[in-house]
Amino acid sequence: MAENIVNGLNLKKQCKSYGLSFWQCPQFLFLVMGIFIIFASVFYYLIGSYFTNDLIVIAFGDLVITGVLLVISFVITKNFEKLAEISRMKSEFIGVVTHQLRSPLTNLKWTIEFLTSKDFNGDSVRREEYYSNLKENTRRMVELTDNLLLVSKIEQGAVPFSKKEVSLADIINDLILEFRSFAEASNVKINFDCQKNMPFAYIDPSQIKLVLESLIDNAIKYTKSGGAVKIKLQEKNKKIYFEIKDSGVGIPLKDQKFIFQKFFRSENTFKSQIRGSGLGLYIAKSVIDQAKGQIGFISKEKEGTTFYFYLPG
Repeated sequence: MAENIVNGLNLKKQCKSYGLSFWQCPQFLFLVMGIFIIFASVFYYLIGSYFTNDLIVIAFGDLVITGVLLVISFVITKNFEKLAEISRMKSEFIGVVTHQLRSPLTNLKWTIEFLTSKDFNGDSVRREEYYSNLKENTRRMVELTDNLLLVSKIEQGAVPFSKKEVSLADIINDLILEFRSFAEASNVKINFDCQKNMPFAYIDPSQIKLVLESLIDNAIKYTKSGGAVKIKLQEKNKKIYFEIKDSGVGIPLKDQKFIFQKFFRSENTFKSQIRGSGLGLYIAKSVIDQAKGQIGFISKEKEGTTFYFYLPG
C-alpha cells in the first residue's frame, strides 16, 4: 500500500510509464492545476475581503470556487490520463505485434529457403524437423491473429455468447492431457484437485476453454524447471471456484494494476525471455465478466502467482 502511494507521488516515474515528457504528463498537469486553485482561492479571499467583512460568506464562496475548480481539474486530468494511456497501449500494441510476428516469420523464411535450396541434402529425419519447425511457427502466427480478431470482436461487443451447461472438470482434464508434453518438456508437474460432484457451469464452452487454456499455458510457461502448477476446482458459497497456482517468477507490485490490460506484459517476462502477446488475460477477464463472474489474482515477485475466478453455479 505504502509503495503504491510512493509510486503515485513519483511524477517522473509516472510520466515515464506513459512514454511522455515531464511537461506533457497528466500528473504534472494536475499539479499545475492544484497550484492554480491555491492562487485562485487566495485571490478570491482578498477580493471578497475588500467587498465584505462577513467571513462566513467569504469562506463559503471560497469553498465553492475551490471545489468547482478541483472537480474541473480532476476531470481534465483524467481525460488527459486516458489519452496518454491509449497512446501507451498503441505503442505497446505495435511493439508486441511486431516482435511476435517477426520471430516466426524470420524462422519461416530461413527454413523455407534452406529446404528449397540446392545445397540441402538432408535425410528424412532432418527434413521432418524442419517441417515441424514450419508447423510450429505457423501455429504461433495463427494464434496471435485469432487473438487479435477476438479482442476486436470483444471491444465491438460482437462476440456470440451461447450459454450451456458445462463441466469445467472435464475441460480441465482434457487440457491437462493436451499440455502434458509441454509440461514434461518444461520439467513442470501439474496437480489437479477437484471436488466430487461439482455442479455444472452455465457458460459458453468454447470461451471458457480459451480462459482455462490461457491460464494453464501461462502457469506452465512462468514456472521454473522443477516447479509445480496446482489447479483447484470446488464449490464455494453456491459458486464455482477455480484456482491455478504456479511457483514462477511472480508479478512485480508496480505492474499488478495493469495485468488485465490488453498487450501489457510485465518487465520480468521480458527478462526471462518468455513468449506472449499480452492478450490472454485480457480475453480471460472479458469472458468471465460477460458470464457475470469475478476474476482476480494474488502474486509476489519471485514466489509465484495464483489466478482464480468465480462463476455462477
